[in-house]
Amino acid sequence: LFQNYPNPFNPSTKIQYSLENAAQVSLKVYNLLGLEVATLVNGRQEAGSYTVPFNTNKGTLSLSSGVYFYRLEAGSFVSTKKLTFTK
Repeated sequence: LFQNYPNPFNPSTKIQYSLENAAQVSLKVYNLLGLEVATLVNGRQEAGSYTVPFNTNKGTLSLSSGVYFYRLEAGSFVSTKKLTFTK
């Protein structure tokens, strides 16, 4: 799991990660309270590199400026990184 770019961001950023093996993948964004605010990936993916856009203007997502966390779970691998959204 790589650091998102750009960071801080407004209104969109990209999150990159690589999988060594095929796995069930979950990529979610959480606020400081640990509440899930977005699910970006939820499904099985093959080994390889992926770039996932996170756009705060899409749908009904209404985020306030601040720090958020994104968490990648792929098989037994789990990693969390911080991102900052500015309005």
